[in-house]
Amino acid sequence: MFEHVEGEPVLVLSEDRCWALLEGVAHGRLVTVVGGRADIFPINCAVADRRIVLRTAPGSKLAEMAVNESVLFEADGILSDQAWSVVVRGTAARLETSADREAAEALQIKPWVPTVKDYFVRITPQEISGRHFRFGEHPERELGEGSEGG
Repeated sequence: MFEHVEGEPVLVLSEDRCWALLEGVAHGRLVTVVGGRADIFPINCAVADRRIVLRTAPGSKLAEMAVNESVLFEADGILSDQAWSVVVRGTAARLETSADREAAEALQIKPWVPTVKDYFVRITPQEISGRHFRFGEHPERELGEGSEGG
């Protein structure tokens, strides 16, 4: 599935591959920054039209996104022998129109805990980047001439 150059444990992912991975996630992390202080929140989400949609309740996330709409979103997948990570830098906007809210409801974003979450936010990306990692043993450092070694 992921074609690494021989011997390279890290693969930079294309934008299309990043979106394909994100389309399969239901959870991620949202980073907000207000007054020089960063906060990170676990969120429930879905991807629609290469935008991330999240569902939330009133509180810190909504307040911080209202103050500073620039956010980061991160999601990853980890298996026993490999992992991937995708980061989206974008702009968050609360969905206000009935058409936008209906479209968000259709995504069926389910919260982790049984609490009322009546607000939807859409993150419109400005940048996306991703990496795939092959796990392996930590390599031994090669000691050159004149190096101290043991």
